[in-house]
Amino acid sequence: MNSTQFINFNGTSCVKLSAGGYEALVAYEIGSNVIRLRDNKNGVEFFRFKADNSADTIRQSAEVWGLPTLYLPNRFADGVLKASDAVYQLPVNEKAPYNNHIHGFIHKRVHEVVEHMADDNCAWVKTRYVYDENDEFFQYLPVKFIAEYTFTLSQYGLEQTIKFTNCSDKMLPMSLASHTTINSPFVDGGKEGDIRLTVPAGKKCELNDRCLPTERLKSLTMYDLEYKTGNKCPVLQDISNDMYTAEHTELDHEKFYGVIAEDIASGKKICYQVSDEYKFWIVWNDKGFNGYFCPEPMTAMIDAPNLSLPADVTGYCEVKPGDTYETHQRFFTKL
Repeated sequence: MNSTQFINFNGTSCVKLSAGGYEALVAYEIGSNVIRLRDNKNGVEFFRFKADNSADTIRQSAEVWGLPTLYLPNRFADGVLKASDAVYQLPVNEKAPYNNHIHGFIHKRVHEVVEHMADDNCAWVKTRYVYDENDEFFQYLPVKFIAEYTFTLSQYGLEQTIKFTNCSDKMLPMSLASHTTINSPFVDGGKEGDIRLTVPAGKKCELNDRCLPTERLKSLTMYDLEYKTGNKCPVLQDISNDMYTAEHTELDHEKFYGVIAEDIASGKKICYQVSDEYKFWIVWNDKGFNGYFCPEPMTAMIDAPNLSLPADVTGYCEVKPGDTYETHQRFFTKL
């Protein structure tokens, strides 16, 4: 029986979705973060999760639990964001030697539940965040918008739709990412050494010592090709911001736009599909020994609006007043 219900998870207000053998916890008061996604039938824990996590624990480091959505994601050099009609000075919240603005604000805000329902096919919840002068970040980025999230759970896994609507008379800078934390191991009883990650890497985006793009796109080395061939173990070694242009890979002999994590002992796979707006992947694992790894899809390069590369290379775009920008993601298991 598919269902939705409000629950309190260790002090965290959530909507619990149950459908198709999966269950999900959407923490709408912590940026609409999916703090848990589980395939109960196949014993797969998708995201980094601990049963005793408090709301404070998640809120203090909301980037590294569950499925946090970032706006504005990754780094902006010295906090500067050069839009087409303005230059914004964001707070520098990443200390020396980096001196960047990092990860924006929306993943830490209290969102509201607009609707939650279930039928014979699926369960879903819709959440929303209205960004205006009431947000403390508005002093840095005075461009009103509404962010709307829809999470749909079914036998096909979890689907996420994100919409940003520009409610101002200015251009809305658009760069969106998910700081997706995959549990390690993700199979019940599995071993971290059995995990392999496939990332359909095109070109390597070279980064400097401040983790900012040098604007050089490089051919793949043997190290990088391990992602493309599905032979990369994404844990038990330090992976720090491996960034690539996105291409297609294959799943069941069909084109697949996303990444695949496999437990090679059981053959169970986490499949992470994204829409065409996501043009880059960055892989990071918090030194590699903390029980998770992050394949992060990004619609635009790090520091994209400030680069000299053209927008069709960086992925940076702007949403016109009254217009809406939309992306999609889907998570599901394969045996």
